[in-house]
Amino acid sequence: MGDVTPVKKAGDLVPAGTRKPVRVLVVDDSIIARAVYNRLIAAESDLEFAGQASTAEDALKLLETIRVDVILLDLEMPGMGGLKALPKIIAASHGAQILVVSSLTEVGAEHTITALAQGAADTLLKPSGGQFDKEYRTGLVDRIRALGPHRYGHQVAKKPSAELRSTSKKSARMLAIGASTGGILALRQFFENLPEKTGMPILLTQHLPASFLPAFAEQIERFSGRRARLAEAGMELRADEVLIAPGNAHLEVECIGGRYFVRLNRDPSGNGCMPSVDVMLSSLAQATAGECVAVVLSGMGRDGAKGAQMIASSGGTILVQDEATCAVWGMPGSIASAGLASAILPPDKLAARAILTRKGR
Repeated sequence: MGDVTPVKKAGDLVPAGTRKPVRVLVVDDSIIARAVYNRLIAAESDLEFAGQASTAEDALKLLETIRVDVILLDLEMPGMGGLKALPKIIAASHGAQILVVSSLTEVGAEHTITALAQGAADTLLKPSGGQFDKEYRTGLVDRIRALGPHRYGHQVAKKPSAELRSTSKKSARMLAIGASTGGILALRQFFENLPEKTGMPILLTQHLPASFLPAFAEQIERFSGRRARLAEAGMELRADEVLIAPGNAHLEVECIGGRYFVRLNRDPSGNGCMPSVDVMLSSLAQATAGECVAVVLSGMGRDGAKGAQMIASSGGTILVQDEATCAVWGMPGSIASAGLASAILPPDKLAARAILTRKGR
């Protein structure tokens, strides 16, 4: 039997009329990591350490007795392990969001990407040697907050406009997709419903650690059924091939003699993201003169909002994931709230809608 500790039942010690704190369950076989997470969470008034378990089996038993909002999940543990147990934990968690804590190794990257594709919302590097420095602690708390019950992630300024923007009459030459937290599951659902032949090159910017991107490209190729490569400068864009922004550069497009090629840009994006959805979309709007469709999926923050404005101004079409299916509705929500979206739908429905833009409808 591993270590199992339920701390408080949902709602205990929450003053009437106030927002309940984000309840966190820690599943990690490291006693040091569990102690650090406990202290870190307990120090925040809007977070609550709800329990801990040292194995996935014990976590499943604990989830029969408590409700939580966020689960910190280690993948490498004795017994079943986090990856194998993930579908069972998702089913038992009553909608809790899962933050995978993973090491940046080749094997770890592959396992983590698989976990994200199965429904984990986000990933964070687990520091070696227990070096939980201030930057790491701040990043962890930010992610927990973003995955809590009010999942806007660096809040959307206002509620989405009730009015949708008209779909462009221009025929789309190119499809661009941007995503961040929670985006890999959404990408899987999107690509699994995208027809094999779209007639459009597909550009993709996903916020991930650079070390995870080769494994990510393999996953995209696997569940999209089409070739997926990390973009390199000078590559020509080809219909139905997925080009993915590398971790150290923004993915841009340039038109030369009526043909489209990759350009990599390493300048600061202005929003702190590398690679940036904003930069990709802005470049696409200019290169195609608006003959494009942009899809923005689940993600923290506002990356993509400025680029979406450029797409709209050039006459292109923007589609975004709906709040109900997002892990964090920050990125799509910021576009919806600005009235730039022509559709707000689940990822599988967005795939069908994106194809309609190929014919300008």
